[in-house]
Amino acid sequence: MKDQASVLRETDGEARKLARTLLRSARYAAIAVLDPETGFPFASRVLLGTDIDGVPVILVSGLSTHTRALDADRRASLLTGEPGKGDPLAYARLTTQCLAEPVERDSEMHARIRSRFLNRHAKAKLYIDFPDFRFFRLVPRSASLNGGFGRAYLLEGDDLTIRSPGNEAVAAKADAIVQELLAERPDLATTAAAGLKAGDGDWRICGVDCAGFDLISSDLLLRCEFDTVAQGVDDVHSHIRNIKYAIPEI
Repeated sequence: MKDQASVLRETDGEARKLARTLLRSARYAAIAVLDPETGFPFASRVLLGTDIDGVPVILVSGLSTHTRALDADRRASLLTGEPGKGDPLAYARLTTQCLAEPVERDSEMHARIRSRFLNRHAKAKLYIDFPDFRFFRLVPRSASLNGGFGRAYLLEGDDLTIRSPGNEAVAAKADAIVQELLAERPDLATTAAAGLKAGDGDWRICGVDCAGFDLISSDLLLRCEFDTVAQGVDDVHSHIRNIKYAIPEI
């Protein structure tokens, strides 16, 4: 019997960009963990943010099953990617296998993640500081991308993270970067959203990192990825000034 041909395509730059966009533009995700009492897979829904290095972060209650599961077993999977009209399987989606890392509440990392998370999820301010709520970083280890029918790829964890010597400097000056850019070009967010073929809305920049920036309007979130990773604050300025706004083909 002849071996069946692999359904996987060679992972190229376009696939990596699509995967990064699916992960970084998601406001929420389905999460799968292992129930510590039964060992069965347990699926739930979580709000999703990103740290400065592109690692997805979640804010969870200690009372939830998936939090107890992550305390017992660090392994988790995230499903991101939204369907549209017609067959939902025709739309791109990404399954990311991760290892959970708890974030210490009094750390600099916690302060950074808290600020970035609230920029995406303003309503979380109602409970983000409750003592039983905490953050996990879900560090990607591998991923499976389905870009639509006949477009399947496997990715490494490094394909989904931002490796730049400028990460910490950009994190420290993120708000200033946005204000300086808006002072130069007040319509930046609106122009970027229009370039991504988004509808009308009160668009604003809600996050900046060395690989791109995020736009939000009400419950809609868009991701603008740079062609190359910036190496520092000045490089981020240059990338945003010169970026050609074009939506990834999802």
